[in-house]
Amino acid sequence: MRVRGLHAAVARGKRVLLRLPSAHDCDEFVALMRASRRLHHPWAAPATTTDAFADYLNRIRRKETYGLLACERSNGAIVGVFNFNQIVRGHYHSTYLGYFGGAPFARQGYMTEGLALVLRYAFTKLKLHRLEANIQPGNRASLALARRCGLRCEGFSPRYLKVNGRWRDHERWAITVEDWRRLRAEERR
Repeated sequence: MRVRGLHAAVARGKRVLLRLPSAHDCDEFVALMRASRRLHHPWAAPATTTDAFADYLNRIRRKETYGLLACERSNGAIVGVFNFNQIVRGHYHSTYLGYFGGAPFARQGYMTEGLALVLRYAFTKLKLHRLEANIQPGNRASLALARRCGLRCEGFSPRYLKVNGRWRDHERWAITVEDWRRLRAEERR
């Protein structure tokens, strides 16, 4: 029996795989995001309708945007989402990273493993130099995830991004390929 999504994985961990989203994911994605509204509010506004999911797919197919689903390796179930927004090449080789998990999978380590895979993929396959995540100060779970995976706080931006119809303050967290390599070398010791 072939577990759905395993054939399209771009990265694999012990419990999580990363893969590109497709139109076939619509029903599962929308159901998961609807079930996760309380977890996401007011931090994020993921697609909760089929039209919004179609818009999401169109957005991540652009050259400067990239989306990955974090899925359980055992059965392919979607557990979270990672997005690279505004990928800039040239002298910059950087992107803004967005992420959110599904409520049924919260606090089980899936997003930590997923973000570790995302960092490896971004720095080795996409050849990026820097990832920046902008996180609202009250979003303790997202801040803890960024910190756990080696991102560092670089500053505070008042009224930085419009989320759920309101301009919200954000902390800027980032990691460079050099930071990532150093952290991996320390883990191996």
